[in-house]
Amino acid sequence: MPRHNYLLLILKGCAMGAADVVPGVSGGTIAFIAGIYEELVDSIKSINLHALKLLFTLKLKDFWKQINGSFLFSILLGIGISIFSLAKLMTWLLEHYPIHIWSFFFGLIIASTVLVAKEIRRWNVGTVIALIIGAVIAYVITILSPSETPNTWWFIILSGAIAICAMILPGISGAFILLLMGKYAYIIGAVGDLKIGILLLFAIGAVAGIVSFSHLLSWLLKKHHTATVATLTGFMVGSLNKVWPWKETLETYVDSHGAEHPLVEANISPLYFEELTGNPSFLGQAIVMCVVGFLLIYGLEYLGQRLNKTA
Repeated sequence: MPRHNYLLLILKGCAMGAADVVPGVSGGTIAFIAGIYEELVDSIKSINLHALKLLFTLKLKDFWKQINGSFLFSILLGIGISIFSLAKLMTWLLEHYPIHIWSFFFGLIIASTVLVAKEIRRWNVGTVIALIIGAVIAYVITILSPSETPNTWWFIILSGAIAICAMILPGISGAFILLLMGKYAYIIGAVGDLKIGILLLFAIGAVAGIVSFSHLLSWLLKKHHTATVATLTGFMVGSLNKVWPWKETLETYVDSHGAEHPLVEANISPLYFEELTGNPSFLGQAIVMCVVGFLLIYGLEYLGQRLNKTA
């Protein structure tokens, strides 16, 4: 495993956590542009039967080395810090300045897509097809209507497995996948009410999902790197539909606290937004925020390269 500046890793984890707080934005995107995506996938993949045997036989040093523990701990610490510290702030910003914040994330994802596309080693017909397939899949996911689903134990486990897999894919939000599966409010309610049984089932699914899925992702990145990166780039392109700042709400849902939120939305033009809502579109400010988001990603990439050189 490569040597790391662990403070830098914690900061990258914070950036991932900040992205995961926002519906429609993926922490996997941040991991990719931060240059830790493949190591993250490989580290998760290393949590296998051999690692568990080392753990249960109390060979803790060997276990820690096997799972690249210092790397994973730093990333998870950063994610945790960010989620607990930024969740309320991000919720407030999205409620009071939605156009500005979504414009900012639109710029983030455009810049991220460009940077990830640079990882594609060669362009050919197959690469373009892979990119289009990824874009179509992500786009279709963003326009699907949420469905009614059972609250049985097996479906809660399945929800955890699918949501966590989406979380590590650039461009696809695990929270949004839960919305599509009709389990977002249910799981958030379980968190708020500390329903341990439901949370344990969800956690079992999440662990099983991410460990098994990481094996597939790791294999694809090693054996079919170009096609896989092209598909992941497509995911990010398709996800732009979700973060378009001007939307018309078609359906809503009520969360565990009784607050109403948009559930199904349609993208509209800034001009039609003003006509429909009677509110300003803030088009000029939105463009500025988009540019700021775009430049921030390139600034972070430059800073990361400089810090990695001095680490």
